[in-house]
Amino acid sequence: MPVPKSSSSLAKRLVRNRYMYLMILPGLIYFIIFKYFPMYGLLIAFQDYLPYKGMSGSEWVGLKHFNKLFSEPEFWNIFKNTFVLFLYNIVFYFPVPIVLAVMLNEVANVFFKRLVQSIVYIPHFLSWVIIVSIAYVMLTMDGGIINQLMLYFGFPKVNFLLSEGWFHPMYIVQVIWREAGWGTIVYLAAIAAIDPQLYEAARMDGAGRFRQIWHITLPSIRSVIVVLLILRIGNVLDLSFEHVYLLLNSMNRSVAEILDTYVYTVGLKQGQFSFSTAVGFFKSFVGLFLVVLSNKLAKKIGEEGIY
Repeated sequence: MPVPKSSSSLAKRLVRNRYMYLMILPGLIYFIIFKYFPMYGLLIAFQDYLPYKGMSGSEWVGLKHFNKLFSEPEFWNIFKNTFVLFLYNIVFYFPVPIVLAVMLNEVANVFFKRLVQSIVYIPHFLSWVIIVSIAYVMLTMDGGIINQLMLYFGFPKVNFLLSEGWFHPMYIVQVIWREAGWGTIVYLAAIAAIDPQLYEAARMDGAGRFRQIWHITLPSIRSVIVVLLILRIGNVLDLSFEHVYLLLNSMNRSVAEILDTYVYTVGLKQGQFSFSTAVGFFKSFVGLFLVVLSNKLAKKIGEEGIY
């Protein structure tokens, strides 16, 4: 029986590119085990799950936990807090790596450029525990350097750590400090791929550095910016649990409680496994919806998107 042509060509491609597929294999196994297999656990959201009965023995309750989720006033406040932090990330953090990458690209001294890159990369390798601890030491009212400076210049002390009004600025500054440098890697790689002849032609036409950045650098990396923006929008409700949990306290809970910390509280502390799974399911659905929507919008303005 003759082998279908499509199967034969597929086998040839697999053999020809076997080393490439072998390189992909570990990542593929990781996603299958830790990303796809756990999806089976989403069934818990439609059950009154009891650990000793297991998923097969627990009672099916349909949308009971989703109805409970959407009917609780506390949930909508937590949803608002999560969305506000996401907006802070998009408005204040997302442009910083782009600006920083463009500035680093303009540095002519290679040694100084590498030195600055190394310095701004380092915070990424520090855990959130260390980042928040450093912020605590600097901002605490009991000997914190910021409050000491404020006293020195005649201003009263401010309780940054317990203040609702200072939570959002404190959060986003820490995010920028830790992640901005690391975020420049992709943009610097995209900038390095730009044809140098474009800059030479612009200089011959009398364009200065700012006009070269505006008319050549930024348009050339626009597709990369759009793709990374779409991916970040997909994580709209998926903020860093560890970071927010370390900043969370009884005084700022009304603005600092987010869906991730809420899932931890009701799921692990209170044992409401089905309800916390429903919250996680809702997060994933919103993220998927926004990725599809933003990808379609990107294609409408002439970009390729992510698929």
